[in-house]
Formats: sequence, C-alpha cells, structure tokens
Amino acid sequence: MSSYISNERPQPDKVLSDIADYVLNYEIKSDLAWKTAHYCLLDTLGCGFEALTYPACTKLLGPIVKGTIVPNGAKVPGTQFQLDPVQAAFNIGAIIRWLDFNDTWLAAEWGHPSDNLGGILATADWLSRAQVAEGKAPLKMKQVLEAMIMAHEIQGVMALENSFNRVGLDHVLLVKLASTAVVGKLIGLTREELINAISQAFVDGQALRTYRHAPNTGSRKSWAAGDATSRAVRLALIAKTGEMGYPSVLTAKTWGFYDVSFKGNAFTFQRPYGSYVMEHVLFKISFPAEFHSQTAVEAAMTLHDKLHSLEKTAADIKRIIIRTHEAAIRIIDKKGPLNNPADRDHCIQYMVAVPLIFGRLTAADYEDDVAADPRIDLLRQKIECVEDKQFSKDYLDPEKRSIANAMTIELNDGTVLDEVAVEYPIGHKRRREEGIPELIRKYKINLARIFPEKQQEVVLDYSLDFEKLAGLDVNEFVDLLVI
Repeated sequence: MSSYISNERPQPDKVLSDIADYVLNYEIKSDLAWKTAHYCLLDTLGCGFEALTYPACTKLLGPIVKGTIVPNGAKVPGTQFQLDPVQAAFNIGAIIRWLDFNDTWLAAEWGHPSDNLGGILATADWLSRAQVAEGKAPLKMKQVLEAMIMAHEIQGVMALENSFNRVGLDHVLLVKLASTAVVGKLIGLTREELINAISQAFVDGQALRTYRHAPNTGSRKSWAAGDATSRAVRLALIAKTGEMGYPSVLTAKTWGFYDVSFKGNAFTFQRPYGSYVMEHVLFKISFPAEFHSQTAVEAAMTLHDKLHSLEKTAADIKRIIIRTHEAAIRIIDKKGPLNNPADRDHCIQYMVAVPLIFGRLTAADYEDDVAADPRIDLLRQKIECVEDKQFSKDYLDPEKRSIANAMTIELNDGTVLDEVAVEYPIGHKRRREEGIPELIRKYKINLARIFPEKQQEVVLDYSLDFEKLAGLDVNEFVDLLVI
C-alpha cells in the first residue's frame, strides 16, 4: 500500500494572518492605551538608563566589531553608539531588561512586553535617519507608541491561554513574534511579506528556559529579550527582500511548531487583538523584583516597619509563612545556594528577607556584597510558601488579574504578628492613580543617573507631555538621549 504527502502549498495558518491583519489594519482608539503607552515608554527607557550603571551589562553593548559606526544607523539611548538596527535592537533590548525592572504581563505565560521597544525604537530611529538623509519625512514618536501598543497586545493576548514555559520554552519567543510583526509594519512589509516574516519567527529554534531555573539560573535572562527583539528585526529585513515564508509553520504534521514544540496542541485565544494588554499592563514601580513577588516585598516592607515599632529585628523572627499563588511557587520558591544576581532576583525568600532586614530592596541588593550578609540566608531558611487556591484563581481571572501575597510572621517569643496581605501591586491598573506619580519619580531618578542636569530638563520638557512627545520626530527624540 502506498501513500504520498501532498506538496500543495496551503493557505497561511490563521494565527499568522490574524496577527498580520491586526498590525496592518487595526486603529487604536483607546485613550487609556495611548496614555499608558506614553508612561510605558518613559519607564522602559528609565530602566535602561539604570542598567547602564552596571558593568556586567555595558560590557555587552556596542557594535559587534569594535569601532564600527553605521552612517544613519540607530543610536542607543544613554550611550554614544550608533549601530545597524539589528545590533542596536540588541543593545536597547539588553539595557531595558537587565535589571528586571520594566513592565510585566502575567497569564498562562508571563513576560515583559516592553522588551519589544528594543526592536521598535532601533528600527524607527534608523528609518528616520535614513529617510532624512534621502530628503524624506522621518517617523513620528506616535508611530513608536502605536507599535508598542500592538506589540504588547500580540505578546499579551498570545500569553493569556498559551503556556510556553510548561513545554520548556522561554517567553522571549513572544518578544520575537511581536517585534517581528510590528517592525515589519514599520519597514513597510506587504501583508504577504509580513506573514512570511511572522512564520520565520516560529521556524526559528526557540530559547529554552534553562537560564531561568535552578541549578542553571544565570545572566542570559537579562539579555535574552534583547537577543529576541534583535532577531525579529533581522527576520523582518529578510522578508523585505522577498524571501519566502512557511504558511503552515504551526500546523504542518510532524514538522510544524505544534507537533515539534507544543506537544501537538494548537494555540487557544481568550480575546481578539485590540488594546487590552497595554491598558492592563503591570509596571514595576517600587521594587526591581520578579513580579510574582512584588506584593510579597510590599508586605515585607510593612512588616519591617511593624517590627521596628515593636523594637524587634529580623533576628527575632522564628518563622514566616507566605500565602501565595501557584505561579509564584513554580517560579521563585527557591531553597539552597544562590549563585549570582540573576539567581537572587528570582527567589521569593531572598526578595522578602532583604526588606525585612534592611527596609529596602534595590537592584544593588542582588549583588555579591549584600548577598554575603549571613542574616539573609539565615532568614531565608525560616520562610515557607504555601499555595492559596483563591489567589491562584484570581491570578488568572481576566477581570482581576491579581498577584496576591499574604505574609505572617511568628516571633521567637511566640508572638504572631497580624497577617499582611497585598492583592494588587502598586503597578497594577487598579492602582494607577497611586502608581503613575511614583512611576514619573522613578523615571526622573533614572534620568539623573546618566544625564547632566541641563540635559535632564530638556528631556523632561519633551517627554512628559504626551502631545509634544507624540509629534516629535523619532530621530530628534533619540538625539535628546545621547550622552
């Protein structure tokens, strides 16, 4: 008995065409989405500026070949580098993500949608400079904000129902996917070319989560998103040449993404693409901590003050119970040695111990000199995480999207302090009124890390006002950020 495989080229998988049609045709009418994208841009750039104070990050920056300068290339904010858009995207993406302080999206899959700004800003800046050199009009910053909203939406909607971590793949797959789509639009891909580019993002081998989990947790998690968004720029540029795509990249029997990488399951979707994700995105405002721990850290800060009022310290603690949600236990409930900053900022016990001892949690607190304090590991051993089923349910509820943690401390003398529960972190949509002033304060602090006072004033004048920023040429805005 013989059989054959049809070689008739199929129509593109619906997932591919839906993304392309959204990017090319959707009109963003949500004022909340536009305003949130504005704040997101400021916060994301600020995270990059703080990262520039860390040599472990800056050693990775610059051109691949030292000394290379690209005429009309994209500039890297906070530096003097001017690079091709692919390498510029890596640079910008790396500084954005380095300290784990930019925005977050939590669902079946999690991730950081502002990671896409690496590819978006690099491409928009390069295009603007190239077009000015040819006597054409540059792109406006409103196009950058539009691309951010759409990249957030693609990454976030895909993440709502589809867990890549459960099949061992890292969430930066979604950065590559979303960046490819929106960068493709920026460079003017046709619908067919855009579908081709998006298909290439799935054909690529995808990053494993190895570098996020014990015993291999390491600093690649700080530049993996830069790698993903830069790869997206490369794929979009390849598609621009007319290079073919792979229409059934997801559904092809045996050789498609679903069979090879997703255990034979197809993607499922909770909602169509719109502007939901940007409207609901989570900002990390107070603490540079893995987001599932944000409310736990906030509770720890409250309990630190309570201990102080009782004239007690962390040394008086016998036991700590953290009621939390399933995702936190799966990702950051960690015992044993912590080998580097990347290990420590993904350990809820560490992220709680530091504020209980010192009354703070900053990026510097993950470094070796602070971690060497023996009180931290001693307190870590006293912390136990237990799942609260309602917290886990509310975490996935689209109307709540809470990230709850509750903490109870028992002292050596038998005293049990009242439990402190925090359901929504300050960066949550439900706390926007409280959070945005703090986000602006964080942005100003980060500007001051890099730029002299007079330059800070100019940047703030152009960037804090939405209308002024949106109407600015991309290359002019980026020039404001060159040191």
